Amino acid sequence: MVFVDGLGLGKKAPGINPLESGACPHLHDLIVNHAVPVDACMGVDGLPQSATGQTSLLTGVNAQEVMGRHIEGFPGPGLCRIIKKENIFSRHLALGLTATFANGYYLNDPAEARLLRLRSVTTVATLAAFGGVRDLSMIERNEAVCHDLVRQTLRDRGYRGPTITIEEAAGHLVNIANHHDFTLFEFFLTDRAGHSGDMGFAKDVLGRLDQLLAHVLRDLDTSSGRLILTSDHGNIEDMSICRHTTNPVPFVVLGKDAEELLPKVASLADVTPALLGLCD
Repeated sequence: MVFVDGLGLGKKAPGINPLESGACPHLHDLIVNHAVPVDACMGVDGLPQSATGQTSLLTGVNAQEVMGRHIEGFPGPGLCRIIKKENIFSRHLALGLTATFANGYYLNDPAEARLLRLRSVTTVATLAAFGGVRDLSMIERNEAVCHDLVRQTLRDRGYRGPTITIEEAAGHLVNIANHHDFTLFEFFLTDRAGHSGDMGFAKDVLGRLDQLLAHVLRDLDTSSGRLILTSDHGNIEDMSICRHTTNPVPFVVLGKDAEELLPKVASLADVTPALLGLCD
């Protein structure tokens, strides 16, 4: 499952929607031919935000309704309680299945993530399920995928190891996925690009994601596995503004059980129950 932060379904207007610009043909095809629109507002007024949207997505709980509002950024105590109890990783483990978060962290020890002052929804979920994260040594052993795919952004933090190609990153992600029943990878540069208001940056980011998807799709055995792609809220699909949107987000399924899964998902809170339903 590829979680793409800030990816909504916008207008067919290349001037404001980089998804319609030709920058990401594979992603565009997935959205057009293998997706259903998903409600990110969840019955709560205001613009959808990351903390509640991701909690709903990765737990099956309507976090916006529980909290009575959309909450941006990092989850507070209330959301953390939901994530720790209901997260999709722990629920897979409870069914006797294997699960993992493929993202690598620039940390020297997996448990150091517990010392982070600000923890994302995915970090809280990963720590609750596994007690640690994939650290720098796992990135260097090609057992984790960097958020920018090629490890270039790690240079600013002191990383002196090799950078890699997007094709190599895709191979690492596929290898991780081949060893688990459920694998999640988070790509959040899309949300940053949407907030930037820079169309060139947005196209570049979508192009990187598109290359990743192209290589993953090349290696995907659709008879036994599936690619799922979704988001927490809209943003990058409307570069005429620099904020989130109320647009629906895509829920993409390609491969095994696609026809069964797609009709079951109408809102963010439907994703986790739908996926777990396949495991019963």
